[in-house]
Amino acid sequence: MNRRWIIVALPLLWLAVLTSAIAVVRVRHEARSLFVQLERLSAERDRLNIEWGQLQLEQSAWSNHGFVERVASDKLRMTLPVPDEVRIVTP
Repeated sequence: MNRRWIIVALPLLWLAVLTSAIAVVRVRHEARSLFVQLERLSAERDRLNIEWGQLQLEQSAWSNHGFVERVASDKLRMTLPVPDEVRIVTP
């Protein structure tokens, strides 16, 4: 009976070891794939944070008073009126 148990148990143990080895390889592959995806997403997040900061700087530059006056004078050919031409209207 003891020898019969070994004949049955040995292939089952071998099959269990083979199955667990395949499972370990599969899980490690998935972990590496997920790590690569995480690194890719982190790089994308960093790129978007940089772009967001640049957009905030650009927005603050557009709202700068000196910038608005420079665009008005250069591109729109606007000038400040002469004090004699200023008329104050009261209701």
